[in-house]
Amino acid sequence: MSITTRRAELADTELLHDLAERTFGLACPPGTLQSDIDDFVATHLSEASFRGYLADPQRIILLVVDGDLPLGYSMLVSGPIKDPDVAAVVDEKVSIELSKFYLAPDRHGSGAAATLMDATLASAAATGAAFCWLGVNQQNVRAAKFYAKHGFEVIGVKRFLVGSEWHDDHIRRRPLP
Repeated sequence: MSITTRRAELADTELLHDLAERTFGLACPPGTLQSDIDDFVATHLSEASFRGYLADPQRIILLVVDGDLPLGYSMLVSGPIKDPDVAAVVDEKVSIELSKFYLAPDRHGSGAAATLMDATLASAAATGAAFCWLGVNQQNVRAAKFYAKHGFEVIGVKRFLVGSEWHDDHIRRRPLP
């Protein structure tokens, strides 16, 4: 099969939730309680959440697939920045957030993540944004290397709540073509 990307549709809500259940915990630092991960997924990555995200004109969700097999997804979000730490270093008028970027663990190293990132950055640029930014846990070394390879540089720090525990994130940004 060949690895391709496509825009997610309403019919994809179940598979997006399934991917989120399998991948969100990979981005959390060691020691994060499974109950906190489960609560976060239930609250922010449920099928109902994805239905809302897909209906939101300020969001773009992409899937990376191998034939019909979903391997991962990304979500771009434009609009106001609510986090004051992010707002201090990111200009919301010319930037778009890469809010989610997850790949099934058995597909790490397959090239699927690079394919998804290329499509995500192209979609971000197509919105007219000049920059793409993201938050990534400071202990997520694998993701940090991946984002650095794709031009995202650390420009600040913020906190991210998972369940009852605050995590420390780097804010990364890159220019768009």
